Amino acid sequence: MPGVGRLPNVARFQSFELDVRAGELRSHYGTMVRLPEQSLRILLLLLEHPDEVVPREEIRKKLWPNDTVVEFDHSIHTAIKKLRNAFGDSGDDPKYIETVARRGYRLMVPVERVDATPVSSPVAAVAPASATIPKLPIAIVSTTPSS
Repeated sequence: MPGVGRLPNVARFQSFELDVRAGELRSHYGTMVRLPEQSLRILLLLLEHPDEVVPREEIRKKLWPNDTVVEFDHSIHTAIKKLRNAFGDSGDDPKYIETVARRGYRLMVPVERVDATPVSSPVAAVAPASATIPKLPIAIVSTTPSS
């Protein structure tokens, strides 16, 4: 994905977390939130410039490079609307994405950038090679009735 190199592995904002490398958005409940490709690419662009206005022209160039001819105003509006829907946001009373008239869009929430740390293998996490298995007391229970 374009621009991913400048982003952290994970971006957290409000009650959402975006795994940038995988392109997966999750709510604070851990629920996967599906985003269309254009909405995801706009979100990545907004995350690259938190608290700044991202001009519509920059969004157009990111989504349709090489002067592709499309009705980009409508397409950008639709992608932003889907992004807002995913956040439970609205254009009338925005909490996440602000529309700056005739200029572009701004991500309004603070973003926490998280770089992934290497995870040890599950086997090593369960029992290191030097670990010993503790001895537990065992009670023998008879299942045959005594007569």
